[in-house]
Amino acid sequence: MPISKLSRRKFVALTTSTALANMLASSSLALTDAGAKQLIDAAVSDINRVISSGKELNAMIKDFERILVKYGDVSIIARSALGPDARSLSNSQLRSYTKAFQGYISRKYGKRFNEFVGGKVEVVGARPVKSFYEVTTKVTLKGQAPFQVNFLVSDKSGKDKFFDMIIEGISLRLSEKAEIGAMLDRRKGDINLLIQDLKKAG
Repeated sequence: MPISKLSRRKFVALTTSTALANMLASSSLALTDAGAKQLIDAAVSDINRVISSGKELNAMIKDFERILVKYGDVSIIARSALGPDARSLSNSQLRSYTKAFQGYISRKYGKRFNEFVGGKVEVVGARPVKSFYEVTTKVTLKGQAPFQVNFLVSDKSGKDKFFDMIIEGISLRLSEKAEIGAMLDRRKGDINLLIQDLKKAG
């Protein structure tokens, strides 16, 4: 019985995620506990500055995009979200897709961080996980119980960057892999249409 296109996509995406984890695990651990914590301390400081700025949402989203580019490994997050289809893109398509994905993520999660206005984010610890570090932060909002946002940090790209953000147990990278895969399926695999969709989504 033939495997459906969607099932194949899920299977290949799973094996790609496993390969990425193994690749990270096999590299030397040049990144340190202090380095990972320092990166997220700086990111959190910038996030707190934005959420207390009193700016309008669109201005805050632009600030969050700058934070994402500065501290996040956008290329790895974008490629991971697209999965094996990323290998078939031309250099021009990959650049366009990554830029569109960057804006989409900034709008989507910038709106989420807008909910943090009046609260604060603080780093509470870091621990090694294979060849990367998980940095735990605590988010405290008015009238709500504190919750965790964890950042996974690696130096695989040559700089200390976070390649995933886990909000209340939900992985940004894995949830966006499912979302981007569904969007691409709706466009029958047309990456150019996906790029146009991403420019408007979020």
